[in-house]
Amino acid sequence: MRLVFGYQKTLELLSRGGFASTSNRVQVFQQQEPLCLLSRKLQRKECKGHQLCTQVRGVASMESPSGFAPALPKPVTRPAQLPNPPLAYELVQGALVRWSEQQAGQRPPPTAVMVHGILGSRKNMQAYAHRLVEGFPAWQVLLVDIRCHGESAYLPPPPGPHGVESSAQDILKLLSQLKLFPEVLIGHSFGGKVVMSMGEQFGASGKRLPRPVQVWVLDALPGEVRTGGRETQDHPAALIAHLQQMPMPLPNRTALQNDLLNAGFSLTVARWASTNLRPLNGDHRKLVWALDLNGIADMYESYETANLWGFITSTPEGLRVSFVKAEHSTFRWAGPEQAVISSHGHAVHTLHKSGHWVHADNPDGLFQIMAPYFGAADLHVKKPSSWPARSRSG
Repeated sequence: MRLVFGYQKTLELLSRGGFASTSNRVQVFQQQEPLCLLSRKLQRKECKGHQLCTQVRGVASMESPSGFAPALPKPVTRPAQLPNPPLAYELVQGALVRWSEQQAGQRPPPTAVMVHGILGSRKNMQAYAHRLVEGFPAWQVLLVDIRCHGESAYLPPPPGPHGVESSAQDILKLLSQLKLFPEVLIGHSFGGKVVMSMGEQFGASGKRLPRPVQVWVLDALPGEVRTGGRETQDHPAALIAHLQQMPMPLPNRTALQNDLLNAGFSLTVARWASTNLRPLNGDHRKLVWALDLNGIADMYESYETANLWGFITSTPEGLRVSFVKAEHSTFRWAGPEQAVISSHGHAVHTLHKSGHWVHADNPDGLFQIMAPYFGAADLHVKKPSSWPARSRSG
């Protein structure tokens, strides 16, 4: 039997991991290359549709009857539509996604949640979220501003204490309101501990997970955080304490950057900190924090001390955990931690040419590490019979 599909249908099926035909049924299989690579080959006329099938397991022949169509539309960023959400959020949706939180009863697409770190915001994760859904356009990514950060700092104050566990609870509450159950959780730094806490709370509920969940922890460890003493340049606790003491408002971002440079912080950190300023009442000559620094100080203390080793040693059924270690990490990965993680069956990948901000320093390398876990099968269509082979190093 020969299947004939247009360009759009070809990409849709490939985004679900490949396809085969048996009678009138479509079955989903593992794709051997990320969709972004396959679709670019098709767009550049490096191969025809039926040749793409040779790179996908168990597929029938196919070809595009109309030649080559324009490139797939770009991802769409949809602002929050929930009334009174617990956190500020947005959805980055692939070109094949047709879903809105306002459409009751509609089955949601496969969803990943991305969680930023201390003194960050969801804007830090936008570029990488777009990268993911460009490669896998049947997916969407939920980006949030965690409590005390970004636009969430201006919502009604959430109950304390401010920490890893309560930040995880905020996101779980938002997911419940959105009626979403994510297939993938991705957390960077503080956000890494947050997604581990989310996984731990999934397990503590005692309910069977409706589908497997992949947890990605980006340059963070389950236990005590060791980044050197507070006299170390750019130590987060020292930075937070310094920012708390600064008089507000400031006339411009340069004033903050100069102050931090004079205090011994790096230019990179000074510029990054200045992105957290906003105009006071619309006056760009008066800048104030777009943060709750007192709450953030509590959150960082929780980050340093939160112990999630129990989640690693007794991971709830249905959860899979992978760590990404930056080659030039500011954290101390040396010691037994990596061996303990691996001994419990969790992957530890090393991302080369990267410092702590892995999604910004080497997004291409990070995508290559993560892509097989998105492309093994579209979890929204069919649960995988097995996970990709576990890698214990990058």
